[in-house]
Amino acid sequence: MGDFDDINRRGLVLVGCGRMGGAMLRGWLARGLEPGAVTVIDPRLAPEWQDKGLRVNAALPADPAVLVLAVKPQMMAEALGGAPRLADTLVLSVAAGTTIATFEAAFPGAPIVRVMPNTPAAIGQGISAMIGNSLATPAHLDLAQTLMAAVGRVVRLDSEDQMDAVTGLSGSGPAYVFHLIEAMAQAGEAQGLPAALSLDLARMTVAGAGALAIDADEDPAVLRENVTSPGGTTAAGLRVLMDPDNGLPPLMARTIAAATERGRELGKASQ
Repeated sequence: MGDFDDINRRGLVLVGCGRMGGAMLRGWLARGLEPGAVTVIDPRLAPEWQDKGLRVNAALPADPAVLVLAVKPQMMAEALGGAPRLADTLVLSVAAGTTIATFEAAFPGAPIVRVMPNTPAAIGQGISAMIGNSLATPAHLDLAQTLMAAVGRVVRLDSEDQMDAVTGLSGSGPAYVFHLIEAMAQAGEAQGLPAALSLDLARMTVAGAGALAIDADEDPAVLRENVTSPGGTTAAGLRVLMDPDNGLPPLMARTIAAATERGRELGKASQ
């Protein structure tokens, strides 16, 4: 039996097919999900999804295997306004800041799994953290993990309280890295490099270092030490970057704390 046999039989409903929803759908179809088993609810569905054999903005199946909510938090109230009664359907949310309690109120008695992916999921290189409610069985969690594995790695949380920190770290994290690339490129340009060359060097340095950090067995601190010669150029740069008062560690701590706190605020607002 394949991973999607039950879904192919009962159907999957995807509410929202933007960047994240579209990335997930691409991954599912590539792994054996039948287009005819998918009902996509999105009034602004991109042209690329037309004529793919999907059920577009059609009536929902009576008892779908999974209902995936992939709309932005600001649109969640509207999306849940006409929520159907679900008998035995897994509700899977990838919306930041919307709590499990919100979904339990909208879908009484349903197993619910809340997931926080990040934007590298668009190229299958994301990481998603997930947590289920009390009605989500191990089978439901396994199904959710199978679905999210189509766009990258999956980790499971111990409690929903951890989700805001996950959002602040990995959910919002790609934007921090993009800004790091910007800053490195600007700094290289300030040292006399042509703008295009400096940007190319910054992009590939961050991408290559990230790939090395994933593939290597060593802790990132060990990797850093391995490329830092005493008294050399890297050491000179790191003295600035690792300054305990004005360097990267306190700046990153404040950055992730601010994003985490905003996640908590959004969660309270959604209830």
